[in-house]
Amino acid sequence: MSKAPGAQAPITVGGIEIAAGTRQSIRLPVTEQLVGGESSIPAVVVHGRRPGPRLFVCAAIHGDEINGVEIIRRILGMSALSKLRGTLIAVPIVNVFGFLNQSRYLPDRRDLNRSFPGSPRGSLAARLAHVFMTEVVQQCTHGIDLHTAAIHRSNLPQIRTSLDDEEAAKLARTFGVPVIINANMRDGSLRAEAAAHGIPMLLYEAGQALRFDEISVRAGARGVVAVMRELGMLRATRRAASKVEPVLARSSSWVRAGQGGILRTVVPLGARVARDATLGWISDPLGDNDVEVTATEAGILIGRTELPLVNEGDALFHVATVARPKEAEAHLQTFQAELDPAEDGEDTVDGEDAIR
Repeated sequence: MSKAPGAQAPITVGGIEIAAGTRQSIRLPVTEQLVGGESSIPAVVVHGRRPGPRLFVCAAIHGDEINGVEIIRRILGMSALSKLRGTLIAVPIVNVFGFLNQSRYLPDRRDLNRSFPGSPRGSLAARLAHVFMTEVVQQCTHGIDLHTAAIHRSNLPQIRTSLDDEEAAKLARTFGVPVIINANMRDGSLRAEAAAHGIPMLLYEAGQALRFDEISVRAGARGVVAVMRELGMLRATRRAASKVEPVLARSSSWVRAGQGGILRTVVPLGARVARDATLGWISDPLGDNDVEVTATEAGILIGRTELPLVNEGDALFHVATVARPKEAEAHLQTFQAELDPAEDGEDTVDGEDAIR
C-alpha cells in the first residue's frame, strides 16, 4: 500500500494492517476457551496521518482494577484523536480472564504483572503476557499502565516510575497528579520489561478495585491527554494549566497492624502526617483494649485499607516520604478542588472535548 507524501506507513497489529489516518478495533487472540471459541484481548488502534510517537495505554492487567477501563473509554471518545500525530494503541482490558471473574489474577492464580515477557508455549499468564508484549508494547515508543489499589484498599492518584529515566520523569511531571513515587522495577512486571526494550513508561495508581472513582478517572484521563500533548501527538491548547505541582517521593512504607481487631481510621488520603501521628485505632469487638496506630515516618498518606477488620501484620496505611509535606498537602487540596465533579459537573481535556 503506497502512502501519501508526509504520511506515516501503515501499522500491523494482530495481523491487521491499519492505514494512516484510520481507526481500527481489533482482537488479539490468546487461547482457546474451556468451552470452545477463542479468548482475545480487545484493543483500539488510532493510527494518525502524520508520523509521531507510538503510545500504548492499557488497563486491567489486574482484572479487578477497572478505573482504567473507564479512563480509556473517555479518551477514545475525544474528537481530537482525528488529528492525532503518531499512533495510540488503547487496550482497556489486558487480563480478560480476571476481568470476567472480577479477580486480580488469572484462573491459574498467577499475577499477570509478574509474568512478563511471557512465552508462546508457557502458562496461560505467560501466553497472555507474550501476546501483549509482541503485539502492543514492542510496537510502541512510550507506555502508560493504569492501575488501582488492590481489593479493600484505596490509593491517592499517583504516578510510579523511574525518576532516573529522564524521559519518564519528564512525562511523570506532565501527567499532573499530586505525588510521583520513584518505584523500583519488579522482576516480571510490564514496566520492567518495557524498560528492557528502552520504552519509558508510567504507572498510574488511583482509587480502589471494582469501583469507579470520578476524581481518579478524571485525573487519569486528563493526565493521559497531557502526556500526549507533551509528546506532540495532540495539539497544544491555550487552556490554563493545572495549578498542581507534583511532589517527588524517593521512598514509601506501609504501617502494619500490631494486633488484630476492628480498625477505626482517623486520617484521610492525601493528609500530611507527622512521625508518631495517630492514624487510627484498633480495638476488639467489645470496644476494649484500644491500641493506637501511629505513623513510623513523616510524609503524605497515599494509600490505606478500606476494610475495618484487620489481622496482626496487615498493611493499613501507606505513607510516602516527601521533602515538604505541608506544601504537598496544599497541592493536594488544589488538585481535589480542580477535579471535584461537584464544582462544574464535567471535566474538559481539550478545547472541544468534555470527558464524560
